[in-house]
Amino acid sequence: MAEEKKKISDEACMRLAIRLASNGIGRTHPNPAVGSLVVAGGKAVGQGWHKGPGQPHAEIEALIQAGERARGATLYVSMEPCAAKGRTPPCTEAILRAGIARVVFASSDPNPKMSGGGEWLKAHAVDVRAGVLEAAADAINRPFMYAHRLGRPYVIAKAAMSLDGKLATRRMHSQWISNELSRQHAHALRAECHAILIGSGTLKMDNASLTVRHAPMAGRPPLRVIFGSNAPPFRAEYKLADGSAPARMYVCHENRHMLDWQNAGVDVVRVDGIVPMLRHLVADHRWQLLLEGGGSLHASFLEAKLSDEMVLYQAPILIGGSDAISLWHGTGIDVIGNAPRLVDVQRQMLGEDQMIRGRIVYPED
Repeated sequence: MAEEKKKISDEACMRLAIRLASNGIGRTHPNPAVGSLVVAGGKAVGQGWHKGPGQPHAEIEALIQAGERARGATLYVSMEPCAAKGRTPPCTEAILRAGIARVVFASSDPNPKMSGGGEWLKAHAVDVRAGVLEAAADAINRPFMYAHRLGRPYVIAKAAMSLDGKLATRRMHSQWISNELSRQHAHALRAECHAILIGSGTLKMDNASLTVRHAPMAGRPPLRVIFGSNAPPFRAEYKLADGSAPARMYVCHENRHMLDWQNAGVDVVRVDGIVPMLRHLVADHRWQLLLEGGGSLHASFLEAKLSDEMVLYQAPILIGGSDAISLWHGTGIDVIGNAPRLVDVQRQMLGEDQMIRGRIVYPED
């Protein structure tokens, strides 16, 4: 019974640590968002959250607030304490100096340069419990986790579509399917991401600026990214080269147009496909990618199981036509049992449009 009470108490305290961590979402990149709580005698005596790169880590904030009351207390932290020096000294040493008797953490640190804090503390006679509410803690740091565990960004696929699932008419006309409220919501989504991706076909069709408007940004503007087989002919009216935000073009084959884009200030990188592009973006600390491409690019990501979340703005219109552009403008599936499914679905009415958002779960091979 005593052990069960301790378990419930650990979970309750970790929920608060995770709630504290959520204050840092969008502010801490490339660090994770982390929250921490010091509990002594059944009461919280210190708390903190990581406010940004170079700032004290959550554990340090909580320990400073707790002061001498940290001696013999329990420290709750939403991610494993770091065991190595980065911009700040390792938290494990500060925990030991403060006299913390027990550490409870949720997520294991996937960064090999900083991980191992739990084992280090155990080796120094600190009682450690790992994995408490791990899934909930992982969820608020998905881009960080994907970058370090999978070596690619967390991909949010976004599209405005008609009731019958069309992104554009048979004449490639798409502006505007969604209403102004949906577009404002989409700009707030852009502001949360590190890069925005479209295909070269969408570039030629829409001449999108891919910038954040109507929404505040916590950090640097997202990188505007084009992916295509070849660099298309450069035109001076392309908004991608207006200098308002950084821009990069990934191409699978070299051609004579690449130099024109480079001279216009657009970074051009040759890659051997989508996966190498994603790895290149991760190396550049672009860990959350917003996919805004057309139906063919969405199809490529879905068929490769590379889209992780979907945000759809569904307008109450019908477009029709077998030649119109569909959301999944590719091979698709053969049987319903092979269909990817959205889970943890959220719905929100934006005027007459409906926003549908959920994580994508792919069937097992």
